[in-house]
Amino acid sequence: MKREERAEKIILELKKNYPRVPKLFLNHNTSPQMLCAIILSAQSTDAQVNVVTEKLFKRYKTVDDFASANKNEFEKEIFSTGFYKNKAKNVINCFKKIQNDFGGEIPKTIEDLVTLPGVGRKTANLVLLSIGFPVGVAVDTHVMRLSKRFGLSGEKNADKIEQDLIKIYDKKYWPFVNKLFISHGRASCMAKKPLCSKCFLNKQKLCPRIGVIDFL
Repeated sequence: MKREERAEKIILELKKNYPRVPKLFLNHNTSPQMLCAIILSAQSTDAQVNVVTEKLFKRYKTVDDFASANKNEFEKEIFSTGFYKNKAKNVINCFKKIQNDFGGEIPKTIEDLVTLPGVGRKTANLVLLSIGFPVGVAVDTHVMRLSKRFGLSGEKNADKIEQDLIKIYDKKYWPFVNKLFISHGRASCMAKKPLCSKCFLNKQKLCPRIGVIDFL
């Protein structure tokens, strides 16, 4: 079976087994909150970010709210997400740049988004996915791990993995890769102890690691 054919079968099986997956696993009510949450999620878990933002987002809702935040106070409010000093600086400067350079509106192109402090391709892709304009695949740790295990990419760099995935997958599947790989990575294909014997992809003989329990 060709890699592209197997990749399509994998994504279709994932869609069938995870039918109710949100575009983003981070809670938010406004677009600025969405961008802030994604920045905070770096080197943290979505669950922990959601705990922090439950209180944080009662105070911060708009671009102006985040841009005018007091850095010392904001650091304390996001402390438990890790790397809080750098994240606080990035969030505040990110929204100041949105104010000054983009008329207070979050940019809608990946070229503009990656000019914002704290925003790389993964964050930019997640933003565009959330607003319905996907132009690539957001590659996080789950996508990196599963891409390797599925035999879809041998790269270690996230940007190179993204390029492999967008070559393998038809554009219509790009919006689903991140959220479905995350769902499977959490439910079955965990980093340390994947449940290979119970995995529906193994039963369909779609995973090249079939029968392997301990992953590198």
